[in-house]
Amino acid sequence: MNNRTTLLGALAHPSKRMMSLMLGLCTLAILFFGNAYAATVEPEASSGIAWALSYLAENPFAYLFLTLAIGYPIGRITVGGICLGATAGTLVTGILIALASSALYGITYNIPGLVEDIFLMLFMYALGMRVGPQFFSGLARGGVDFLVIGLIVVFSNFLIVFFGVKVLDLGPGYAAGIISGSYTVTAVMGVAQSAVNSGAFHLPEGVTADMVGANMAAGYAISYVLSSIFIILLIKYLPKMFGKDPVIEAQKAEGEFGGGEDGGALPGTAGTSELGFTDKQIRSYLVEHQELVGKTVNQLFKMNPHAAILKVVRDDEVIDAQDNPTLQLGDIVGVMGNYNLLLSGETKVGKEVSEPRARMTEIEVADVHVGKSEFAGKTLTEVANEIGFGIHLKSMFRAGVAIPHLPKTIVEKGDVLRIAGPVWCVEKAAKQLKAVPIVESTYTEVSFMSFALFIGFVIGHASVEIGGIPFALGTSAGCMLMGILVSWLRTRNPDFGGPTSEGARAFLNDIGLSLFVAVLAAGVGPKIMSSFQGTVVIWIAVLGLLGALVPPFLAWIYGYYFRKMNPVVLAGACAGGRNSTPALNGIQDISKSGIAAVAYPVPYALTSAIVLILGYIAMVFS
Repeated sequence: MNNRTTLLGALAHPSKRMMSLMLGLCTLAILFFGNAYAATVEPEASSGIAWALSYLAENPFAYLFLTLAIGYPIGRITVGGICLGATAGTLVTGILIALASSALYGITYNIPGLVEDIFLMLFMYALGMRVGPQFFSGLARGGVDFLVIGLIVVFSNFLIVFFGVKVLDLGPGYAAGIISGSYTVTAVMGVAQSAVNSGAFHLPEGVTADMVGANMAAGYAISYVLSSIFIILLIKYLPKMFGKDPVIEAQKAEGEFGGGEDGGALPGTAGTSELGFTDKQIRSYLVEHQELVGKTVNQLFKMNPHAAILKVVRDDEVIDAQDNPTLQLGDIVGVMGNYNLLLSGETKVGKEVSEPRARMTEIEVADVHVGKSEFAGKTLTEVANEIGFGIHLKSMFRAGVAIPHLPKTIVEKGDVLRIAGPVWCVEKAAKQLKAVPIVESTYTEVSFMSFALFIGFVIGHASVEIGGIPFALGTSAGCMLMGILVSWLRTRNPDFGGPTSEGARAFLNDIGLSLFVAVLAAGVGPKIMSSFQGTVVIWIAVLGLLGALVPPFLAWIYGYYFRKMNPVVLAGACAGGRNSTPALNGIQDISKSGIAAVAYPVPYALTSAIVLILGYIAMVFS
């Protein structure tokens, strides 16, 4: 705990960073020597700790759930205004459990890679669903900058690590391992090993392929752990380090990338069914004017389309306006309309009375997609006069962008109208528009989601080999792109693919990433101890941290000072350039917005391919 506090304090006090790093490394060294001592002592079979760790190893899901249960509270602990966050807290907890098990009792955690892959793909799909509505507008606005940021990060990482290993004379294999670990891209290890196996890298005299592999593993394990933790903290707090409030900046970015006027949540996204603030009210009046008697509710609406009678209370009977009743003297009517219009109700209807039964109407908010309807091509005023009984228009969307909904705005086929009113009024209006009302639901269409994941997996799994180096988008990236595509299409037609509960999406987002990180921690933790080789570990740690943190910081300087990019969006681009999904989650947490993810996929996809080439080159020329 003291070591963690020291390391966190280093971020708050830059002058103490190197000292804190050395203290942290010394602590790890103490653990190493403690491991050597523990190896000479026969652990007691009845030891409670030994039994508990052995149980976790035999039941990996117990380890995963315990890691999350401890990691989330640890992630909330704030020291000097800085907290790890749920993702980094889970990673640290998992590593400590796996490290203690290996160091003290020789217990390792063998969790099938399938578990890791499943949760990562679910997380990436959920992330794509969240960012999809703004992705294409974000790509159009900052596509070139996103590419440049990716190039800055990936090439500066290669230069720092490759030439750092050369200067320190660490030996063959270390460069590729540190690049793989500092970039948290395990596939780099694979292409580097293929360079050794194919003979592209010529083994020096006295050096075996196993020795090179051991060097790679050492460089990977140490730099992976350190870079995984500190990149989350760097990306998360970059806006604050430069005096920017991430919440305010995220709100600005949402307005910029959303396009059009503020029409609320885009169709098919969370918050579409929130009523929000409105000047529409329902008030009750006693029918006292003779000119209303004998007229039906529909006739009165034709006379005054800005107000609608929703209920009629006659003695002990409550008549719904759906039955189109005829008014009588002494009836009490519940009228919905603008507040300023209802103020004149006493002169047009009768005195206002307190009658809850006339006002108790459940209001629903729904999105309606305008299909092949005779109303396409008409103004909103014309449409409202014909089908607007009991409803009011909250927002209007065209091609996924909110547009002004003025009286003379023309309704076109494919538009999405967000309307509010009694359920039967909303359903009636939707039917006349040849559509069905889409209400935000707790239900999720699992069949459609599974099919989208299947397509994403197939696209990401497809591989092309160039010069002996396999290139693939990656199954997780494929699933993310499908999530982007599906959510983007839903902004055009909210009934596409069936409903997706925001609660389900948020759960997949959180649990998917956390369990993915916990599985990673189980595999990496024990490798830390086996990677210590005297003072070499210090240089690996230093190069790993420099390769992990300096490149995204350089990209930040480019985006912040030269391109004047929004800080939250820029942080998302830096996370993508560094291939760090947990870092993206960190900036989303602190900004309370998903907008940072609009900048993530482009640099992520670009650097995922380039880093493999650079890892291969690093091995060949090491």
